[in-house]
Amino acid sequence: MPSLDQMADKGQRKFAVKAPTMEANYNASKARAKANFGALPFGPNTKAAFNRGIDAAKYRTPDPNKWKANWLAAVSR
Repeated sequence: MPSLDQMADKGQRKFAVKAPTMEANYNASKARAKANFGALPFGPNTKAAFNRGIDAAKYRTPDPNKWKANWLAAVSR
């Protein structure tokens, strides 16, 4: 049975491998988010505000070290 540190190290490595594609996936999801929200029965002002917010949103690169620390803290409770 692997230790928590070993599991966290494995998760951190897998997270780091996925990191390069995460930004592209995030940006690709913006169009879907706007289309799905646009199908809801909100008014044009609400929809326009949502779209402006989505367009202004910037991707923040995740930190695998922070992920590991947070994961260890969460599963050690």
